[in-house]
Amino acid sequence: MGLNHGTAPVELRERFAFASEQVPTALRALRDRLIHAAPEAALLSTCNRTELYVASGATDPALLVRSAVDWLAAKGGIGGEQLLAHTYVLERREAARHAFRVASGLDSMVLGEPQILGQMKQAVREADAAGTLGTTLHQLFQRSFSVAKEVRTATEIGAHSISMAAASVRLASQLFEDLRDVRVLFVGAGEMIELVATHFAARQLRAMALANRTLERGEKLASRFGAEAMRLAEMPQRLHEFDIVVSSTASTLPIIGLGAVERALKARRHRPMFMVDLAVPRDIEPEVARLRDVYLYTVDDLADMVRSAGERRQAAVQQAEAIIDAGVQSFSHWLEQRASVPLIQALNRQADDWRGAEIARARRLLARGVDIDTVLEALSRGLTQKLLHGTMAELHATEGEQRDRLAQWVSRLFLRGSVRGPGGDRQA
Repeated sequence: MGLNHGTAPVELRERFAFASEQVPTALRALRDRLIHAAPEAALLSTCNRTELYVASGATDPALLVRSAVDWLAAKGGIGGEQLLAHTYVLERREAARHAFRVASGLDSMVLGEPQILGQMKQAVREADAAGTLGTTLHQLFQRSFSVAKEVRTATEIGAHSISMAAASVRLASQLFEDLRDVRVLFVGAGEMIELVATHFAARQLRAMALANRTLERGEKLASRFGAEAMRLAEMPQRLHEFDIVVSSTASTLPIIGLGAVERALKARRHRPMFMVDLAVPRDIEPEVARLRDVYLYTVDDLADMVRSAGERRQAAVQQAEAIIDAGVQSFSHWLEQRASVPLIQALNRQADDWRGAEIARARRLLARGVDIDTVLEALSRGLTQKLLHGTMAELHATEGEQRDRLAQWVSRLFLRGSVRGPGGDRQA
């Protein structure tokens, strides 16, 4: 169950964003909520999606979904029906297909973007730490990673990926005549800021600075690009120095407020500012977009820029979908086999019981001095009779078409070398 950039706007998605350190606690709370279903659970939370993966033997899946919806809706402070209007719920094969498409970058705002794979691996580690990752989800995600690797090596999906970072630079170059004359401030020191800084640095900007809550981490990243490092607390007083501001932090509340931007514009004598908010929840207060001299873009605003088209892209997508289809088929086969495990275990236990009983009888006969050949004959006959008794009883108890179908299955199971039809005729 999930919501993403295609089903929910950013102002709704940010309500359901979970910081990495929040995920294990959230998963344990969900498990307690669904305790009777004894589920496995994993939570994937990125700027573009929040998805809950659950594997359960619940006899009433609809009740399980309803409980999960109510739990997640309460986390976001909205009603269950309101959340359902923006979510998708997928089961079994379709759930596996979705996971494989997400891992491969086919369900991303940016086709083929590679960051999602690392985010999914982090979600698996968090579920494992929470104790909610079981055999089924472990298989699902490991197969997702294998499929994603094959998609990236066997297709050109990655070649058509225009990242948010590249889109930000492209848009900035449209707003400013020469990027070599601009000053850029990066807020945060995560993977996305590293990507954005890499793209901007290639344009030989006039100056770059990086603000981060932890100065040491900020200095480490800033040094790679020859940028100045500052503490996040310094940013409001220095905001006016920068023409471009790109922010992507894990803060749960906005860190760049309307008042700070208004003061910056006044100090700049209303020279325009280009601001990009790549965080979910948002780092920049939405009201900033109303300011006359500010061009503010969120991840959703950049969506159209990062979508590409063309025959080569479509061919790559078709190749990727074929790889995913094969992965789904393999996972479904594994699920079906796993469903038969209890039956196989029960059959083995029953066979062991029969074997134990016959061996005990054989030992008693040997102790009484019965001939070894006679004992072996009795042992083999006793095992054979026990193995065939239930089948023979069912054959005698059924009739008509039902008996014909049963006879075909009995022939398939017991007469491997020469299958006989219900009438006794040998069949090829």
